[in-house]
Amino acid sequence: MSWFGIATYESLVPGAVAARRTALVQHGRLYDLEAVLDHMGAGAEDGVTASRDLTALLSDWYVHGEAVCAAVRRAIEAGVPARVGALVSGEYRLCVPYQPGRIFATASNFYEHAAEMGTKLAPRSESSPYIFMKAETSVTASGTDVVLPPNAERVDWEVELAVVIGRPGRHIPAAQAHEWIAGYTVINDVSARDLNRRTDYPFTHDWFRGKSFDTFAPLGPWFVPRDVIRDPQNLRMTLSVNGETMQNDTTAGMIFNIAEQIAYLSDILTLKPGDLIATGTPTGVGMGRGVYLKAGDVMVAGIEGIGAIENRVVAQRK
Repeated sequence: MSWFGIATYESLVPGAVAARRTALVQHGRLYDLEAVLDHMGAGAEDGVTASRDLTALLSDWYVHGEAVCAAVRRAIEAGVPARVGALVSGEYRLCVPYQPGRIFATASNFYEHAAEMGTKLAPRSESSPYIFMKAETSVTASGTDVVLPPNAERVDWEVELAVVIGRPGRHIPAAQAHEWIAGYTVINDVSARDLNRRTDYPFTHDWFRGKSFDTFAPLGPWFVPRDVIRDPQNLRMTLSVNGETMQNDTTAGMIFNIAEQIAYLSDILTLKPGDLIATGTPTGVGMGRGVYLKAGDVMVAGIEGIGAIENRVVAQRK
């Protein structure tokens, strides 16, 4: 099966309409998705008209997602992208692939990461995934700035595989959980470690505060449909800061795999299309090294089979 992704972009061409559009991604090049599908004659009867807005498309992916992917595959096999022509580099800006409805994040889901954080875990047989929520307003695109809060001194990085839910579900069996996945993208769960803890309440941890500042969830660079990724539990994950590799591991190291996380969450609440699960980070974060982000640093977080996001760190303007 040919690899492809779906991106969201804005034109930078002077005089062009600035509205966000979707693009087919192949071999690192973007092709306007509407133009590709129009060339194929795909229309409302094929259920692909929502392709102009990936957020809208993901909201009913379980209705139209298969038709859209099928139309894209036919277009690729017919050589349509080459005939349509790729977008010119420098004439567009990548946006967040889509706007998640809710962001669920799984904590301490790699044994070595838990160890570097000083977290003592119960035996796996006696525990379940530990999941918290991260504000959807923390999402920012590849190529944008991550802003350091003025009251945070220990801001850290975490590359994670982001799983996008594609259909409503409650009490989902782990053995069938893959059917609820629309696809995947990359998320960097930026965290203010010093603000994750507090002393003014008897509740010593406050992960929502430490992880939910605006720009603390770089996401992208695009969305990759589920069936394009052969094995999401065997993908290389890397993160570098200023060109130095900090994290380098695979999704095979998860304590609770993707299916188990989906099953656990769906026993608590109804999962909705567009929900995003950040499935955990491997070892190599700044806290384990005693190194934290500073203004001017550049982070590149990448996952095999998906792509990489790049974000510069800046100080908050006064």
